[in-house]
Amino acid sequence: MLHSRKLQYIDEIARCGSIRKAAAHLNVASSAINRQILALEEELGVPIFERLPRGLKLTAAGELCIEHIRDVLKAYDKLETRVRGLKMPQAGRVSLISTVGLAAGPLPEIVAKFVESHPRVRIQLAIDGATTTANPVLAGEVDIGIGFNIPAIPGLRTIATFDIPIGVVLPPDHRLAKEAGPIDLAKVVQEPLVLAQPGMSLRNMINLILAPLPVPVEPVVESAGPETLRYLVKKGVGLTFLNPLDVIGECQRGELVFRPLTESYRRHQPMKLFARSRATLDTATSLFIEFLLAELTQIVAELEAKGHVPKQGSAVSQRD
Repeated sequence: MLHSRKLQYIDEIARCGSIRKAAAHLNVASSAINRQILALEEELGVPIFERLPRGLKLTAAGELCIEHIRDVLKAYDKLETRVRGLKMPQAGRVSLISTVGLAAGPLPEIVAKFVESHPRVRIQLAIDGATTTANPVLAGEVDIGIGFNIPAIPGLRTIATFDIPIGVVLPPDHRLAKEAGPIDLAKVVQEPLVLAQPGMSLRNMINLILAPLPVPVEPVVESAGPETLRYLVKKGVGLTFLNPLDVIGECQRGELVFRPLTESYRRHQPMKLFARSRATLDTATSLFIEFLLAELTQIVAELEAKGHVPKQGSAVSQRD
């Protein structure tokens, strides 16, 4: 122990008013406790207990002594708690914010797997549009953020990036879904389209993809919700543009098909994991980041093998 056992002995005697009762509570011999009292009184040069017929009472010097002893014991309890936290890094809280598409895509499953492995961690997952995803991180409202097309902003540091370009999402029975490999944009725009609504980061990227076409594209439906777009594609209302992470679950279940665009129309779209520049991430958040990056790296590797995303470089840009 970092402090003498005599501190606990004296604190217990002051509470009980009796060496015998204190010894019983602490499960030690009365003689051992008495020796510690005598040793401390000799060290201080004054008695700390007044011996009475029915027990012990603190002297004035004893009152000062017990105040110090209890401060020391409280500080030691705090130290023990912090040391236990080092032994059990899964304890804690993680707060993050995500763009809508990721929150409706692979993030819930990743969070569920993490909580299953680390049940003592509490996760707070906020959802925001891409234009404001950075703000809660900058303001310190959340620990980390993840989203697409997040610009370089003073006060933010990039933890990792992945290149996840947008492609075409089709129902499995569509004639274009039966073809293999990248799909030509000219074939896609001949079909009815359901698109993200104007003003969204996703729609801005879609507009860049469609910009080289000689005529404007008029979607049959516009919506802010990725879930709505996926539902409409399943119902055969039209095709849409999303990234492969947005539809990974549906593609695995055979409900939808994702096809990348041909290289001439493909636009790089960075997915960025980021935090405040000067923020020190605690143990639980660092543990979650490590888990999240491992899961995302595996998912992206599978998409890369299918040709749905380009070959990735080093995903991790900066880790503090």
